[in-house]
Amino acid sequence: MIRPEELRAAPKVLLHDHLDGGLRPETVLELAREIGHELPRNAPAELGAWFVESADSGSLERYLETFDHTVAVMQTAEAIKRVASECVQDLAADGVVYAEIRYAPEQHLTRGLTLEQVVDAVGEGFEHGMSVAERPIVARQLLTAMRHKARSMEIAELAVKYRDAGVVGFDIAGAEAGYPPTRHLDAFEYLQRENAHFTIHAGEAFGLPSIWQAIQWCGADRLGHGVRIIDDVTVDGDQVELGRLAAYVRDRRIPLEMCPSSNLQTGAAESIADHPIGLLAKLRFRVTVNTDNRLMSGTSMSRELALLAEAFGYGMKDFRWFAINAMKSAFIPFDERLALIDDVIKPWYAERT
Repeated sequence: MIRPEELRAAPKVLLHDHLDGGLRPETVLELAREIGHELPRNAPAELGAWFVESADSGSLERYLETFDHTVAVMQTAEAIKRVASECVQDLAADGVVYAEIRYAPEQHLTRGLTLEQVVDAVGEGFEHGMSVAERPIVARQLLTAMRHKARSMEIAELAVKYRDAGVVGFDIAGAEAGYPPTRHLDAFEYLQRENAHFTIHAGEAFGLPSIWQAIQWCGADRLGHGVRIIDDVTVDGDQVELGRLAAYVRDRRIPLEMCPSSNLQTGAAESIADHPIGLLAKLRFRVTVNTDNRLMSGTSMSRELALLAEAFGYGMKDFRWFAINAMKSAFIPFDERLALIDDVIKPWYAERT
């Protein structure tokens, strides 16, 4: 068994984490009091439990409703800076050495901020968090457009505008059913022309068509979740056969941003032991481990790894593989990725594997 403190010390790489899904319960309470926002619970522990219980419904739509409260308290520059700084500090304390944190700027405008002011506030918060974190960490932004809205081109242009100021890519998120990624094709074509990186939430609550569109129509560099790629994998006893889409994803080394605990809550898997990550990792897909929404899932990167260790018998060698997979798939320049792999990740694991 791997000790919890050793799991926390292990260098981890996080590609799929939502800023508005990782607030500290204490921070939600304090910020809500400042603006008079009513919360369902008034004590930190009880509020944290409420978020997890409410998200644990088996429905992506119901899961997304919990964000009404976190987004509500992130409508001023100071609040956003605080949340961003605490996010980076919490991840660093958990041993994360590189993180791409995503959020939708368009959801933080109700009190008069502009899109640019939101991005600036997050950037300032990240810089502060990195400067005071107890361990070294590199944190970068992913700008998300909501798939049921019509601002994806505007957000894509914003991501390109800020790509030399801490923004490394673009994403779309929100309920998949009825809102295919091809609705935002103009934004993805623009990003490709600008040599910009993007990931797409696909194959979480919806099936293979969502993944196929994200890759073949939109040109996604990575798949947010992508868990439903398992629907194109046939298992018959000891024989495993990949369908054409699954084979393409594996052959092209398209990264899967897998979030085990979150997937249980949204009904994509019934238990960690039944989660497709086990088979997909065994088949050597480009699997990465992520948290999605730390508040709503009551989780951390260390907890996700511990759950996988218990379910699949993973050890440090496996966690090294996950970390390197993720670092290879990051949206920062190649030399920066290589430096973190060669100077941080590999040396730490070399002493323990």
